[in-house]
Amino acid sequence: MVRIDELTSTARQFVTVRADGRALPDHAPGSHVVVTAGSKRNAYSLTGSGIAPADFRFSVLRRGDGGGSDWLHENVAVGDTLRIQGPVSAFAPEFSARKSLLIAAGIGVTPVLSHLRAARAWGRDVEVVYGYRAGAAAHLEEVRELSGPHLHEAVGRRALREVVRERLDDQPWGTHAYACGPPAVLDLFEQQAHRSGWPPARVHLERFVAPELDAGRAFTAVLRRSGKRLQVPSGTSLLEAALAADVPIANMCRQGVCGQCVVAVTAGRVEHRDAVLAPDERETHTQMLACVSRAADDRLEIDA
Repeated sequence: MVRIDELTSTARQFVTVRADGRALPDHAPGSHVVVTAGSKRNAYSLTGSGIAPADFRFSVLRRGDGGGSDWLHENVAVGDTLRIQGPVSAFAPEFSARKSLLIAAGIGVTPVLSHLRAARAWGRDVEVVYGYRAGAAAHLEEVRELSGPHLHEAVGRRALREVVRERLDDQPWGTHAYACGPPAVLDLFEQQAHRSGWPPARVHLERFVAPELDAGRAFTAVLRRSGKRLQVPSGTSLLEAALAADVPIANMCRQGVCGQCVVAVTAGRVEHRDAVLAPDERETHTQMLACVSRAADDRLEIDA
């Protein structure tokens, strides 16, 4: 850890380099890393452009729930070593887009800032909406500097609702819209994009928290490589059933948000419940997130 910046009264930016001094890898804008924070493993968005990074920077909101974010605030100091995995891309920009409309709320500004830095580095057309509470706007000055006159600030949820509606209604064809923030803001964004006639393929979300899900129906999962048959009861995820049968599947959030537990589907149809896969990826039924998604029928075959 080479630097810790106080962004607001509840948010800090952690600036890290490799302990061995080696160069950090390039990565897509909007990528995240997985940080071991005490007994937790949390995903945090990188705020750099991803182009030849000199360091990895991620910002952490102290939530007051005793989780990994609180642990980082309370236990990490300059000079300490953290275990960081990644980066992983689950919110990359569409490079064929005519323009990018970036919408951030609260700490959701972090992947949006990454997209904004990359767009400026590449000379691409970009517009930003940033909603925040007074006195709680992380990275506000950086966003202002990078956005210039193409920034729309909204203080409070009501103002943000109006700005999102206005900006979604006033974009050239070929624009892609990206949003990150609390669930209520992302629901608002999706609903307004639908009302404004946006094709789903041009609407992108980065969720930090997954929506509540019902228990789902029971199904059987056949593991193609091992030949095992797993019974997945209602209320139990495919991931949980696999781990209980000593079938390793990488995982982290277990909410369908981080994308770590994606598995290949070789037969059957999927009831997708994640917040990671794009609409066209879902339509093929060739992959699923094992922590939340389920079989659409009684049986599914996966490559495991």
